[in-house]
Amino acid sequence: MTHEQYERGWNRGTEPPFSGQYHDCKDKGIYKCVCCGNSLFTSDTKFNSGTGWPSFWTPINEGSVKEERDKNYGIIRTEIICAKYGAHLGHVFDDGPESTGLRYCINSLSLSLEKDKDKEMQ
Repeated sequence: MTHEQYERGWNRGTEPPFSGQYHDCKDKGIYKCVCCGNSLFTSDTKFNSGTGWPSFWTPINEGSVKEERDKNYGIIRTEIICAKYGAHLGHVFDDGPESTGLRYCINSLSLSLEKDKDKEMQ
């Protein structure tokens, strides 16, 4: 794990928008927690939110992430953490696509992509 990945996962940092390797990634596969390898999201639920961070409309399963109240910076948000190991992933907002209405806004540095070899985009 790099210093930057540690900062995001354990010190709850946020990478600058449009700086992460996955914000515009179109490869197919499963996004996993960089800290522990827990499966979090699939590329099939990823969408372009225009925010500069990878965004998903639902986790891979109900138990893959947990929500916690985040009162930092004078605002109340819902933080998303890895359910397996507790690493910070990002936040969830209620301005996502119609299917769920949710936008899981995740740091690229919190993720690793296990690519589906049969479905990689060129």
